[in-house]
Amino acid sequence: MTTFGIMTLHIESEASYLHEIAARSHSCGMECYHFLPSSINPLTQQIKGRRFCAVEQNWIDDEFPIPSLIYDRCFYGDDEHSKQCIPIVSWLKSRDDITFLGFGLPNKLELYETLSNSRLAPYLPHSKSIKECSEVMSALNKQKKIIIKPINGSQGYGIYYLKKNDKTIHVKTEKNKKIISRIFPNETKLFQWLQPLINFRPYLIQPYLELSNTASRPFDIRILLQKDEQGVWVERGEGIRIGNTGGILSNLSAGGSVTDFTTWSSTLSQTNKEYICSELNFITTNLPLILENEISPLFEIGVDIGVARNGAIWILDVNSKPGRKVVLSTNPDLKDTLFLAPLLYGKYLIQSASKERKSHYEKTLYH
Repeated sequence: MTTFGIMTLHIESEASYLHEIAARSHSCGMECYHFLPSSINPLTQQIKGRRFCAVEQNWIDDEFPIPSLIYDRCFYGDDEHSKQCIPIVSWLKSRDDITFLGFGLPNKLELYETLSNSRLAPYLPHSKSIKECSEVMSALNKQKKIIIKPINGSQGYGIYYLKKNDKTIHVKTEKNKKIISRIFPNETKLFQWLQPLINFRPYLIQPYLELSNTASRPFDIRILLQKDEQGVWVERGEGIRIGNTGGILSNLSAGGSVTDFTTWSSTLSQTNKEYICSELNFITTNLPLILENEISPLFEIGVDIGVARNGAIWILDVNSKPGRKVVLSTNPDLKDTLFLAPLLYGKYLIQSASKERKSHYEKTLYH
């Protein structure tokens, strides 16, 4: 029986999602395990983790060898445990005897540079790393409104909106589902706040895009793409994420809500609807092929698309470890399909002996 391992940084991560996958593993001829990278014994290469019992339908503590198939659901932060796990995961990805469902993507800046040299370049907001505070002020003087975000960020954490007024600078972010604002009287005070921020982690600058709806709530389109049981890219579903009034994020972790794409698109004129659907199809058809050709093999992608007030379409983010809340809340009938997908694609990889792997492991950990 094939051993299928789900790897996370914390034992409680995505508990219901992992349980749903594991509950279906036996029917796919697989033994399912759950473990942390840090729980691998470097000498024996045995793991202390959990095995899913098909009879009792629950997890039991166990010790086992490294599974032959691994589904990587590790989300890294700035903590010591993340720093400990990154080289372990890199080592696992370099091994020929282990098959990963996907290798992930590099950070936002490297991803931007890759896509900037592709046919998707027109859909990318210009992005530039911040090396000095003066670069932020220079961008503000030119554009009046900008966004700064962590190069290695995810789920909307650490994103700030900056606006230059006549005599002050307004900074806004969202934490714990609340909008937090600060007014700086001059650039000296702004720099006193900004310098520790960019010292702590690398940031990038992007222009602020007017992506809010008529109720002044930020929104975007989340599309989930996956490979099916034959290794073919398919679109699983899409939904509209809507943020808080006056906010800057539509992420569900920031308190956003969801509506289905059909309901939202029915409010558009027929011409606008056809245009947006055509653009979305162009992006989702080309994006997976470009990423796999230029970076590394993947299993799934979450794509966030913004529609500006002037009608422009923007690729806001690309995530190789996407969630499923948006798609499941708008189409609950997809439940079985989404929970079986990792197992069926893993089965395809084993049966087709698909061993093509690229040496970009160290660049593809963060997403």
